[in-house]
Amino acid sequence: MEEIFESRVNLEEFAQRFEHLKENIGNIIVGQEETVDIMLTAILANGHVLLEGVPGVAKTLLARLVARLVDAQFKRVQFTPDLMPSDILGTTVFNMQKSEFSFHRGPVFSDILLVDEINRAPAKTQAALFEVMEERQVTIDGSSYEMGDFYTVIATQNPVEQEGTYKLPEAQLDRFLMKITVGYPSVDDEVQIMERHQAGNISVKLENVQPILTKDELLKFRKLVGEIYLDSSLLRYIAEIIQQTRVSKSVFLGASPRASIAIMQSSKAYAMLQGRDFVTPEDIKFVAPYVLQHRIQLDAEAEMEGLGVVTVIKRLIDKVEVPK
Repeated sequence: MEEIFESRVNLEEFAQRFEHLKENIGNIIVGQEETVDIMLTAILANGHVLLEGVPGVAKTLLARLVARLVDAQFKRVQFTPDLMPSDILGTTVFNMQKSEFSFHRGPVFSDILLVDEINRAPAKTQAALFEVMEERQVTIDGSSYEMGDFYTVIATQNPVEQEGTYKLPEAQLDRFLMKITVGYPSVDDEVQIMERHQAGNISVKLENVQPILTKDELLKFRKLVGEIYLDSSLLRYIAEIIQQTRVSKSVFLGASPRASIAIMQSSKAYAMLQGRDFVTPEDIKFVAPYVLQHRIQLDAEAEMEGLGVVTVIKRLIDKVEVPK
């Protein structure tokens, strides 16, 4: 057993770079340490992120800041009810001078794409992201255009305002590695936010924020995730958690095998952020609700009882015996 806990992966460079990254985020975002941790976990695990929260809790600011701290091409799209798929993907136009058609790329062609208020666009526009989120390519007029290895989508949505919004379909939600609910700050954090405003230090201009990581460095760190040790007993532990979502009477729609893989990758990335090259059951317990909460649907009876999705997930996890 001692050999299992020997260091197999050199995480020294990674730890230094990501600690610097988190410090720079903390200089602008007050509090939200757990949200930042899970956001970095998702990006490190090579997944797309859905940020959900009421207006004014810095969802968009966090997404833009993370994108700014990575030296990669960043584009932002504000989803609106009149947005068309071609506004995102691009369109083919006829070039009069060359007498030929040419493809004008839309904002989806980037390294990091921020989709603000993703649930404000109609279903056909949301569906335009299906292929690029899953296969990291876009097919237009029979031609396929590949995205880079780094391609990441960060989307935001407001859970309380329903007028003029379109609920994301299950197939779309399943393409997000994690759903992160951004909550209200604590009293102390809110006092600190007001103190910064009163002192005139409202926020550091994002244009002045310098990148901490290059795209190539982050890709290298993503490869390290695959080297993090995860015992076979923990693979079964993940599978049994997923199985609970399929047999529980409180759940109408359980999680698919994609969720199992997502928990596996996320737990490895989170272990790295904690400075370890091996996964523990606690890592799995921590990331599982973020991976599962947008992938399962509660039974009508559970909803009538007022049970939240995260509460149900944690109860299901507690039913599974932790490997020793």
